[in-house]
Amino acid sequence: MTEFTRVADVGDLPDPGKLLVEMDGDPVALFHVGGSFHAIDDVCTHDGGPLVDGELADHTIACPRHGAKFDIRTGAALSMPAIRATRAYDVKLEAGGIFLRLREASAGPVSQPSAAAVPAAAAPPPAASPAASTNAPTAAEPAAATAAAGGDTATGLAEQTLSEDLIREMLKEVKDPELFVNIVDLGLIYNVTIAAEPADNGRQVSIDMTMTSPACPAGPQLIADTKRAVGSHRDVGDVEVRIVMEPPWTPDRMTDAARDQLGIF
Repeated sequence: MTEFTRVADVGDLPDPGKLLVEMDGDPVALFHVGGSFHAIDDVCTHDGGPLVDGELADHTIACPRHGAKFDIRTGAALSMPAIRATRAYDVKLEAGGIFLRLREASAGPVSQPSAAAVPAAAAPPPAASPAASTNAPTAAEPAAATAAAGGDTATGLAEQTLSEDLIREMLKEVKDPELFVNIVDLGLIYNVTIAAEPADNGRQVSIDMTMTSPACPAGPQLIADTKRAVGSHRDVGDVEVRIVMEPPWTPDRMTDAARDQLGIF
């Protein structure tokens, strides 16, 4: 196990408070809450946002970019759109200084209170991981579509009269590869436009889509899957997907179905 490294003085951090420090060249968010010190990587695992700039509430820090929340004691991801924990550090107070050491994955939290007279806080209970709920089955497609397809929803939708509502229904076949939730319920589809007159190969469909972050690694796959899903309709010719970042995506755009699937209440 690595040695502790001094990163700040105890007097640098009020209670409650947060401070950006550096540990072996990596940015670390240091917190002082309820008389105890905690530290996690200053990196949101959703899009790399700086956690120390977010809102601190008790033992929870919210990423200022998209609202993903993390437990400052364990680094656990507590809410969408983050699904992976960020790294946590053990904290030691000595001679007025704050010392950090990267916590081993199998080790429990070590955090010292700001005063020797205050008993060491017990390790917090394991935080529920949002990722654990992502394998839940998706909501059933409308019964009418299923019946029209003879049990094959995608085929049935591709044969129905083309409309914006139908396209949105078809896009529910496209799922985020990390969250396993469809892009419509995630709130990624902003606008759908169908050309009034068909071209030689069918009617053009334009889709304004956003991403949960500008550098979303799943972006190319989602764009390709969107074109494939909509292009399967018998009356569709070209499919244009435009990525827009205004207004920025937030978890508030998710439907109740997405929240239920991800265990967010």
